[in-house]
Parts: sequence; structure tokens; C-alpha cells
Amino acid sequence: MKLLTNQKNLKRALNIVERVVSKNNSLPILNNILLKTENGRLKVSATNLEIGINCFIGSKIEEVGQIAVPARIFSDFIGNVTDEKVAITTKNNILSIDSDKYKTQILSFDAKDFPIIPKIKDNSFGSISAKTLRESLTAVFDSVALSETRPELAGVAVNFNKNNTVFASTDSFRLTEKIVDLKNNKEQSIILPRNTAAELIRISNDLDGDIRLYMNDNQIAFANDDIEIISRVIDGNYPDYKKVIPEKFISRVLVNKSDLEKNVKLTGIFSSNISDIKIKCMEDKIKLISKNSDKGEIEAETEGVLKNDPFEISLNYHYLLDGLKVINTDKVVVEFTGQNSPLVLRQGDGSKNIVYLIMPLRS
Repeated sequence: MKLLTNQKNLKRALNIVERVVSKNNSLPILNNILLKTENGRLKVSATNLEIGINCFIGSKIEEVGQIAVPARIFSDFIGNVTDEKVAITTKNNILSIDSDKYKTQILSFDAKDFPIIPKIKDNSFGSISAKTLRESLTAVFDSVALSETRPELAGVAVNFNKNNTVFASTDSFRLTEKIVDLKNNKEQSIILPRNTAAELIRISNDLDGDIRLYMNDNQIAFANDDIEIISRVIDGNYPDYKKVIPEKFISRVLVNKSDLEKNVKLTGIFSSNISDIKIKCMEDKIKLISKNSDKGEIEAETEGVLKNDPFEISLNYHYLLDGLKVINTDKVVVEFTGQNSPLVLRQGDGSKNIVYLIMPLRS
């Protein structure tokens, strides 16, 4: 392999792929990044066997080839090179890098030992803008279960429908659903692993335009002209969470989101080891209360407009803050559905594209 490429473009590609490089002692080849010439460009790849990422860089290719290079050494070196162009050559599993100011050789490995990142050749069943993908996954990410005791909950349920796309997650303590007005060529339902969702959030932050979607039996790919993210999907069926979302409420209060958020943070300072705070909703205000024998106590008030009867409920304040974070209107609607039923947060503008549920703490 022999080529000339731009240092900044190579650095950017390495920043994208190296996060999925696996520190794997039993399979050391996963500690490497694959460099391969393909269709007149340099392809930079990494995988941890759950996620694979390919980045394509425009380069001047003189000789085709491929090599697996240690990720940390290669990334650290390229990240500190100050020259605009770098020349890369390979011979006998040695990668040579030359620029105006630097010459180096990195002991590398045969590319044949690098795991194959699958190519999903089926036609795209839809597309989504990078911004929408990032915002949707970010909205539901906090509710994904950390434990894999129930593997299906350790991911994001994505339903690609003909008229919309629905993202949902739950860890049994809270639930988030976000509906996007996004049509698809055919209907698909998948469970996207938590780590894949995290990588898509990170990578899409640097992308513009649309991302094409591809699917086969147990893998999904997100791709544009320069980047491909291929991930396995979680086997199993996601719970029918729709049954948990209350259709009716007992009482409802409309409150300024930033005021409530600020007071929840203040009240949380004095919560106990289970992060509990009490919320009392009255006719024209919401009172937040917490006390801790080791810290003290607090009572904070926020103006609110109550519909129906006053109520009180105890919640984990971290979960409440996570819910307020996904509401992107100035006002938030808080719905009380019963003492042992979930508290529901909705957008203050009446839209139904986001709903967030929190299970109460038992008094």
C-alpha cells in the first residue's frame, strides 16, 4: 500500500473509529485499526464485534493494500503531526509514515487477521437527518437499562413505521418515548444496543445531511457517503410499553420548566440516600420538599397552574431531572395518574411527540 492523504481528515477519521476499538486480551487484533484502499479512497475501520465503523477519506492512491495498525500508537502519532500531508506505505507488516517533519515506522499486523465488518447490501429502507437521529437517541438514552439482566431493556426500541419513527426506552423505573414525523419505505422494529446508541449520538454530532438506513436479519447500518456504522441488534421482543402509558390523568399542572428544574436541583441537595424528594401540587404553586438527618432540609416553591385536585407524590429527583431535560418547551405539563401510578411529563405546547414517565417512590 502506498498513498498520500490529508492529516486533518485522517485525524478526524481516527477520532470517529477509535472509540469502538476493543481492549481485548483474548483477541488482540481488536486493539487495531484496519487501513485499506478501496475505490480510490482510504478506508479506516475499527470494530469490537458488536459495532463496526468505516470512515472513507479521499487520498492519492499509488498502490492498493491493507494493514492492521495498533490503534493507540497510530492515533497518538497522527494526532500530533503538524504537517498538512502524510505519506503512508506498507511493507512486511510495517507501516511507514512520512511527512515534511516526521518519519516513523509502526510495527503492524496482517490485515487478514482483522475481523470482517459485514456489508449490508440491501436497498436502503429509509433515511434520517443526522440532527434528528442525534436528538431522538439523546432524548431516550437516559432511560435505557444499565443492567443486562433483561437484555431487551439494555437498548433503544426503534419502530420504523410508514408514517413515523418511534424511539423508546425503559429501565422499569422510568420510560421515554419520542415520535418523529419520519416516513420509511418499509416497516422495521429493532432494539439498538445502548453502546451503539451512544456512538451514534457522538458521531452524528459531527455530521450534516441525511443518514441512510440499511437492515438485514440481525444487523442495521447507518451510512452516508463517508461513514458507515454497522451494529448488531438485540435479539428478542421489546415489552409492550404502550400499555404502561396512562390514557387519563387525575390532575394536571402546567409549570415553567427552568423554574421547576432549578428547584428540583436545589431540593435534591438535601435528599436521602435514595434521592427522594416530595412534590406537593396546590392550586397555584408546586412545593418541593426534602430532608436529610445528616444534611438538613429544604422547601422550595414554583408557580404552577393546577387542573383538578391537589396531589403529592415522592420521586427520585435524578429521574425527574432526566425527564425535564428531554422536554424542549418553556412550559412542561406534569400529570398525576395515581399514588402508585407513574407521573407523566409532556411538552407544554400540547404536542404528543415526547412523553416521559417516572414511577413514584412508595411513601
